[in-house]
Order: sequence, then C-alpha cells, then structure tokens
Amino acid sequence: QVQVVESGGGLVQAGGSLRLSCTVSGRTFTSYATGWFRQAPGKEREIVAATSWDGRSTYYADSVKGRFTISSHTTKMIEYLQMNNLKPEDTAVYYCAAKQSGGGYYTSDYEYDYWGQGTQVTVSS
Repeated sequence: QVQVVESGGGLVQAGGSLRLSCTVSGRTFTSYATGWFRQAPGKEREIVAATSWDGRSTYYADSVKGRFTISSHTTKMIEYLQMNNLKPEDTAVYYCAAKQSGGGYYTSDYEYDYWGQGTQVTVSS
C-alpha cells in the first residue's frame, strides 16, 4: 500500500523560510511524478509546484515563482518543497501528491493517485 507523508510545516514570520518534505513509501513502481498543492480556509485546493519523475521538468504557480523550489533527494525517495520569502497569503495546508508516471509533470489534482495527509504552514505578518 502506497503511503505519502509530508512534514516540515509550521509557523514562520513573513519573509522567512520553510522546507517541506514528502516521502512516498510502499510503492512498487520506480517512476512517479510529484506535485505540491495547498488549500487555504474557504478556498479551493490549488497547485503550487510539480515535477516530472526525473526532475527535469518542473512547474510553479505564478504566485510562488522565484520563491519556491521543488526538488528530490538523490535517492529519489524524498521530495522537497523549499519555500523562501514566505508571505501571509502562503498560509494553507500543504499536500504532497504522487502519480505513477514516466512522463512529465501534472498540475491537476484529479491526475494524482496518492495523497498525503497535509501539513499546516502559517505565515504571520
């Protein structure tokens, strides 16, 4: 059974940084694309960043370009979302999602097969 687990959320002041981690365990497939989504109170879930299985293709929402970076540990077992220059509007529950794939990245939540439980990120002004 595939499990996706996020960690690294917390409370930070505006301008600060956080790094979220995501582990995908129990999988039998070796290639998977990863996406980071977030959902703020009263808002729909939105894509933040996504990467192809090999990390060669990445996508960032306009709202986080230049501030967030998606990457993988060299063993491809852990995915990261480095978040710099955080703003109060970045406050949300952040979710990691995985999809068995040998292709590119995916930006729609319905395209992903496996989801983590979410980690809260709160940015104070």
